Amino acid sequence: MSTANKSKVSSGGGPADDRIGQLLRARYGADVDLPDGHNAGDMLETLLSHRSIRFYLPQPVPSAAIDLAIAAAQSASTSSNLQAWSVVTVEDSARKARINAIAGNQKQIDQAPLLLVWLADLSRARRITAERSETSDGLDYLESFLLAVIDATLAAQNAVIAFESIGLGTCYIGALRNDPATVAKELNLPDEVFSVFGLTVGYPDLSIKTDIKPRLPQSIVVHNEQYKRDAESEGLSDYNAALRIFQKIQLMSSIDWTEQVSRRIGTKEALKKRHELLTVIRKLGFELK
Repeated sequence: MSTANKSKVSSGGGPADDRIGQLLRARYGADVDLPDGHNAGDMLETLLSHRSIRFYLPQPVPSAAIDLAIAAAQSASTSSNLQAWSVVTVEDSARKARINAIAGNQKQIDQAPLLLVWLADLSRARRITAERSETSDGLDYLESFLLAVIDATLAAQNAVIAFESIGLGTCYIGALRNDPATVAKELNLPDEVFSVFGLTVGYPDLSIKTDIKPRLPQSIVVHNEQYKRDAESEGLSDYNAALRIFQKIQLMSSIDWTEQVSRRIGTKEALKKRHELLTVIRKLGFELK
């Protein structure tokens, strides 16, 4: 992290800023900078207000904001403290455009001043054991790959919450998995490093209104003691209706969620080359026994 050797904490002088500074010192054992004028606000409100941002202002993301978000990412849980993830920051417009071509030329990637590529990274653990002349057979199994993907995902979500708490917007980009081999080449990734997804980051264009997208009712996703489907049919019908209201407000094409799910998983072509992921992941150096 680039803040590791910084010597001060910039803050507005309030108790919340002081507490964040103390927590960052505890996390890294050194003082780090905070973004000027940041306001973390109420965390629960930040979580419940989440929405994907696809329109950004042409304003760079401050380095201190990136550092703070990465600190939040590194504060996420990590299996056995292996910390089996890494992230690449992409601000160069030409590189971002090449990556965007893989993702289908999405407007949010084009507009966002920052693209973060979150990586499942087993290469670091492999190098450590090699330098110690020890075996690393445990990395060859599906469990280790899954562990790294989970670690990267937990870290990224913490970063999203941090960015949103200081006024920035984000949008996950799963389409990097359309061609992870090309992403790996573009970012000079070593073997056993896989791009799980991208994340656009920037200041939202507030002239474009983005509402909170409804989610499935809890009666569908929460099961007491054992998995039950008693309320699923009614819940899905209610959700289709709620989502159509959202679509109308956002001037989006009207489609039931159940129809959207069916289209997304109906054929291998709908996966946009991701049906080849197992083969590609193995070519990237993962054994996956």
